Amino acid sequence: MEPLRDVDPACIGAHVLLARLGAGGMGQVYLARSPGGRLVAVKVIRDEITGHPEALARFRREAETVRAVRSAYTANLIDASLAAAPFWLATEYVAGPTLGHAVAQRGALPADTCRRLFAALAEGLASVHAYGVTHRDFKPQNVVLGAQGPQLIDFGIARGVGETALTQDGQAPGTPGYTAPEVLLGAEAGPAADVFALGAALAYAATGRPPFGTGVATTVSYRAVHEPVDVAGVEPGLAALIEACVAKDPADRPELAEVVARCAVRDALVDDPVYVGLGVLGEAVPLHEMRTQGPGAVAYGYTPTAHAGAAVPAPSASRGRRRAAGWVAAGAALAVVGGVALWQLTPLGGSGGRAGEAAGPSTQGPAAQAPSGQGPSGQAPGGQTPSGQESAPSAAAQSPAGPPVFIKQTAPNLDDYDPILKQCRNPVVEEPGLANFQTSVTTDGNDHLMKLEPGQVSIGYRLKYPLDDAPPYYLAVVVKPQHEVDGSGRSTKTTDNRQLGFVAKARDLYEGDETKWKFVTYPDDFSMELDGKRVPAPPLAQDPGGWTVVFRHAVSDTQHKSVVCDGFDSGPQKG
Repeated sequence: MEPLRDVDPACIGAHVLLARLGAGGMGQVYLARSPGGRLVAVKVIRDEITGHPEALARFRREAETVRAVRSAYTANLIDASLAAAPFWLATEYVAGPTLGHAVAQRGALPADTCRRLFAALAEGLASVHAYGVTHRDFKPQNVVLGAQGPQLIDFGIARGVGETALTQDGQAPGTPGYTAPEVLLGAEAGPAADVFALGAALAYAATGRPPFGTGVATTVSYRAVHEPVDVAGVEPGLAALIEACVAKDPADRPELAEVVARCAVRDALVDDPVYVGLGVLGEAVPLHEMRTQGPGAVAYGYTPTAHAGAAVPAPSASRGRRRAAGWVAAGAALAVVGGVALWQLTPLGGSGGRAGEAAGPSTQGPAAQAPSGQGPSGQAPGGQTPSGQESAPSAAAQSPAGPPVFIKQTAPNLDDYDPILKQCRNPVVEEPGLANFQTSVTTDGNDHLMKLEPGQVSIGYRLKYPLDDAPPYYLAVVVKPQHEVDGSGRSTKTTDNRQLGFVAKARDLYEGDETKWKFVTYPDDFSMELDGKRVPAPPLAQDPGGWTVVFRHAVSDTQHKSVVCDGFDSGPQKG
């Protein structure tokens, strides 16, 4: 739970906002209070995707699924606005951590606690299946450990009997490590796929380790299809049940009723002292003080009355842009090869950042909560960012030598694009000032925007809305092949590429008109400093496959960090 920010609205519908609960791929989630005093969780779809038909269909499906499934293991739908923007839904608020967070903080759970949790979750999934719905993205992060037992959340890709599948670019639904083999191989996600995910989630709870190891998404998915689940050290009976649930053939997996029976629980999960010790009572709810800052409530379809404590002025149509006191959370709309991909960025403060809000109501997007243990800058202990990359010293600790020109490698670069999943495998971090930031990646095979020579890639960026009086904000575009290169720029056999990549000259985002597209072309504008000399970028044909494109905010040539990650599949090249 995080405090509200100045850019957050005071109300959504009739619900008064109290705090931020986090974010998902679709939008920001708030803790709110209904007019009658009931605590609710309100999910607001991101502004960046309100015009995206498939995203809206997913959001409406989630609302209808939650409305239809009335289970003790799901939060009931309280209210929703699905007809026109802004789109949002409100459900019962369930206090407590997610299973993913609890295990990450505490470590592996005892076998007896796992059995009780196993049985409760199996019963919960069975109750959802009874409504003809499969979850399709069951994982530890989508299980809230509440005071009355676990709750299943995030039905954004759930599917009822007879419904049409909604997928992105042929991507299998779910999360690597928890997606069943048959789904990864192209089959439909049925109830047996939820059983597989349940077994994988309990393997994580019982070991404290990802069920099929770590690594890039394709590697984890390969293990899920071909290799056994990790249950090393787990009590034999529990390990056998987990292994049965994650059987490669869905026909070999037990029914959920059998899972419950094999757990043989004799007392309630909520009486388990380990379960209670995971923080299932939740955090203290902040006392409400009516906020008058942030986008006005009228923009969200409701004018607060006396019950809310005070009236909030409606936003003026001519209010223009202003600076917010806190971070601006933004989603980036990335125009990529073959269509538009929608990205979620998480907050990370740092030197050289700015906060701002573009003109018009509700321009902010969601941001995921920073991992626990992070300081005000969003950095984890030891100078590690959430993406696992070392951060450069802050500007307060080290004065930059001057504006960046060609950024240099100071730490391993873990940014990596998966051409199959069409997304970057490691999340990057967003910092203030990137509201309404848009990027594009265009290859010669998708040259509807411009004519490109064979093997060329055009990479562009801009702000959708201008910002007044913004200080310089330097961006460096990085293009990284899947293999490392040697001092001559030739590909090596090293596929775990930790090199920075080939970089273009850093440019000030606000140079000229920040709403006009700025472009660089690969390989013409790119090079890499390696072994003390500058190596020109090689042709794409040298290393066919997934190439990573990263936008890095640079304070100097040695102080920079990734803020947006994208990529493309070079495939066989012409010429």
